[in-house]
Amino acid sequence: MEFSVIAASFVLVSTLAVTLQVFFFSPISPDILELPPEHSTPLFAPNNHLQGVVKLGEGILNKPEGLCVDQKGMLYAATRDGWIKRLHTNGSCENWKKIHNKDTLLGLTVTRAGDLIVCDTDEGLIKVSEDGVVTALATHVNGENIWFADDVVEAGDGSLYFSVASTKFGLHNWHLDVLEAKPHGQLLKYDPVTMETSLVLDGLGFANGVAVSLDQEFLVVCESWKFRCLKYWLKEEMRGKVDVFIDNLPGCPDNINLAPDGSFWIAILQLTSSRMKFVHSSKAIKHVLATFPKLYERVRAVDRSAMAINVGSDGKIIKRLDDPTGEVMAFVTSVLEFDGKLYFGSLKNDFVGMLPIKTSA
Repeated sequence: MEFSVIAASFVLVSTLAVTLQVFFFSPISPDILELPPEHSTPLFAPNNHLQGVVKLGEGILNKPEGLCVDQKGMLYAATRDGWIKRLHTNGSCENWKKIHNKDTLLGLTVTRAGDLIVCDTDEGLIKVSEDGVVTALATHVNGENIWFADDVVEAGDGSLYFSVASTKFGLHNWHLDVLEAKPHGQLLKYDPVTMETSLVLDGLGFANGVAVSLDQEFLVVCESWKFRCLKYWLKEEMRGKVDVFIDNLPGCPDNINLAPDGSFWIAILQLTSSRMKFVHSSKAIKHVLATFPKLYERVRAVDRSAMAINVGSDGKIIKRLDDPTGEVMAFVTSVLEFDGKLYFGSLKNDFVGMLPIKTSA
């Protein structure tokens, strides 16, 4: 009898301790996340096109998240070991510039002046000149440090627009922003003439990729866990207005890049498997997952498949490319079209995937 009482007391105390841990010490204050509807049309049917990529720089590139190309056709990749690597047109890979020993380099772009602009989640926006000199451009906005700079693009007037994924959570706990499902993202603008940084848009749902339209009339910014992209108008008569560019995407939009024909390529992530989508409709489950990260690892699905979509300038999906099982590519974060080929960056693979456009047709 005494043992039973002790055992019952132990279970009660343990349950109470776990409850207190989950609900009083949880790092998030979650909202319910509304997931997009399932698509059943043939255009949205999974395929295996991405399983046919050619692997460039395999074993040399450590999870190349961001990609860009310069005027000479040189491809640049930001890797998890603090390097900016260059891929030559013949497929060879070069260690170009070691920025530091951290894994904080994300999106990048080459300006018309030939400078490489890189988002560093710890340092903000940095510039790497052609001779490799590193300069901090934007480290603060409105008196606050810029954390989690994610992607950057140059507009026609030389301004640099860049996203801040979250002002509350950082790179290594980005999943907490998704679980909390409250908008902490921003779109910022760096003026190279005044060297000042200003806030363009606030309250974005994990602001991610940014791209400017071919006619320079608007900018697109991806909101990952809102499963949509916004259109921010740049042309004078519409400047500052915001519209939805595309919504109800078949996953979370990551980086976005302009294609030569004026369309856009968007990398798409899957937050959870179809069997686990219920976790986003329960605040209690979100608290548990946020408190015990190893449990979240069992739920997340971003590194189990790969998807990319091509979207017209009118916001309509043209094409979809997949590796539905992650057999060859997974966690694709960037898609870049250049010279008749598609290049894919990833936060799981140790290479850049290359696929001829004709193969993906």
